[in-house]
Amino acid sequence: MSNPTQHALEALKDQAHPHCIGCSGKNESGLALEFHLRDDSGVEAVFQCDGAYQGYSGFLHGGITSLLLDSAMANCLFAHQVTAVTARLIVRYLFPVKVNQTATVRAWIRDYEPPLFVLEAELEQGGRKAVRASAKFIDLDYSAT
Repeated sequence: MSNPTQHALEALKDQAHPHCIGCSGKNESGLALEFHLRDDSGVEAVFQCDGAYQGYSGFLHGGITSLLLDSAMANCLFAHQVTAVTARLIVRYLFPVKVNQTATVRAWIRDYEPPLFVLEAELEQGGRKAVRASAKFIDLDYSAT
C-alpha cells in the first residue's frame, strides 16, 4: 500500500470504476459521489439524501445506505492505489437516515491481513452517526490468481 493521494483516488476510480453507480459521474443513473481524501488517510463525501431513494416514507432505503458505505470503502482503497472487491460487508443501522437532508459518509482502512483489507465506514447525519459498517475487501490482484 502506498501513501494516499487525491490524485491516486481520482485516477484509479476513473480506471477501475468508470460506470460505477456509486462514484462515477458518467453513470446517468448513479449517485456521482465525490470522495475527498481526509487528513487521517480516509475519505469522505457528502450526499444529498433525495426522496427518490427512500424505502419507508421519509427514510433512505437501507440498500442505498449500504451502497454509500461500500462505495466509500472502495474509494478509500483507490486513494491508497489498491483495487479490491467486497468480500464481506457488515452494516449496523443505529438511526434511520432521513431523506431531503444531507449526510456525510466516511471510510478508512483499519488493517491489512493479506490478501484482505479491513475497512470501516460511517454515515453521519445531523451531527450523529446513523450507520456504521465494517468490511473485508480482497485484493483484485490476488483474487485473479
